[in-house]
Amino acid sequence: MAETKDDSGPALPPAIQSAWGLRERPPKGPRPGLTVAGIVDAAVRVADADGLAAVSMSRVAKELGAATMALYRHIASKDDLLTLMVDAGYGPAPGPAAPDDDWRAGLTRWAWAEHDVLRQRPWLLHIPIAGPPATPQQLGWLEDGLGCLDGTPLPEGAKMSILLLVTGYVRNEAMLTNQIAEGSRAAGVEPGELMPAYGAMVARLIDPVRFPALTRVLDAGVLDQDDDPDDEFTFGLDRILDGVEALIARRTA
Repeated sequence: MAETKDDSGPALPPAIQSAWGLRERPPKGPRPGLTVAGIVDAAVRVADADGLAAVSMSRVAKELGAATMALYRHIASKDDLLTLMVDAGYGPAPGPAAPDDDWRAGLTRWAWAEHDVLRQRPWLLHIPIAGPPATPQQLGWLEDGLGCLDGTPLPEGAKMSILLLVTGYVRNEAMLTNQIAEGSRAAGVEPGELMPAYGAMVARLIDPVRFPALTRVLDAGVLDQDDDPDDEFTFGLDRILDGVEALIARRTA
């Protein structure tokens, strides 16, 4: 197979070189057993157990039984470590669409796969996005998402925009759900009691003349029980894909 990698252009950032295995091996030293993958795995374990705030080079070094400075021979900075943690935290892409899946089924599966990762590892949402995806796992996710739109009449730029829209929705929904859950726990509100308590509070604060629309929501019992987060996610995702379907229909026509 012909080599397609292009080495021209500016130098790759150290974290991206590490993610793709392009950095030179560090010189031999007192701790040759340390590896980039091992350091990243240890950092992910810390984040899974105690949250992103617990991740530091010293904590990860302690997890590995190594000196903190030994880590810097493999990973240049904590920012680089966070970049590599995102790649490892997402894990492998969900895979290409099944042969009998249409574009909508494929994108739905792709969105739910990202949804599940972010629900399981909410610390990923607290790592700032520094730029477009460039690490192996993340580019794998991008490839699989784009593959779901193969066979549609959409131009390649529109496909990229659709994935940006879908992943933005997934991340926003996961962030909102996580923040609400954290706020409820901090306030001592039991699961299932948030919306009823909120509805009761709002009912005490508003009058029907000033807030007629909100009063109708209360009267309809919308706030009498907590919504299932999965139902809310499905509703929003379906509305986005309805819009994509309309765009494809216009292109086809």
